[in-house]
Amino acid sequence: MKIKDRAEFSSKSQVMTFSPDDTVFFAAQAMSAKNYGAAVIIDLDRKPIGIVTERDFMRRLINNSLDPVSTPLSAIMTTDLKLARADDNLLDWLRQMSNERFRHLPVVDEQGKLVSIMSQGDFVSYTWPELMGRVREQAQATFAINPSIITAGAVGIILLLGAILAMLANS
Repeated sequence: MKIKDRAEFSSKSQVMTFSPDDTVFFAAQAMSAKNYGAAVIIDLDRKPIGIVTERDFMRRLINNSLDPVSTPLSAIMTTDLKLARADDNLLDWLRQMSNERFRHLPVVDEQGKLVSIMSQGDFVSYTWPELMGRVREQAQATFAINPSIITAGAVGIILLLGAILAMLANS
């Protein structure tokens, strides 16, 4: 499945963006008001040059005793961006996000201009039902047993995987 095929891709709110010169305080207020966990820092051509997350606020601002009112986003933003295209494979990106431990993925067009942002949560909502279906099919093919037992086993596996993902996200 391609990123653009996800319902979340076309139904998401507009990406919250800032200039590198905007202050952390300004961004934090805007992000808090809309309950956003990440915002993309763009240049004048709408090309991503950084991303700022709640984690950046904690690790790069608070941990270094910087003043949010005077600190520009450019001082704390993550600049090593991974950028996707709408035609990219969703599962490839989910795997990379999990392996490299990042949760937000800006999506750009052919000119490199920001068009959307996807999160691990957007991708996981797709993979859980697919995973449960695959586990059920495999169990039926392998064991040829009662479907309710298979469903219970699949739910158990999914809960276990969910707990593992939560542990990875929090570490």
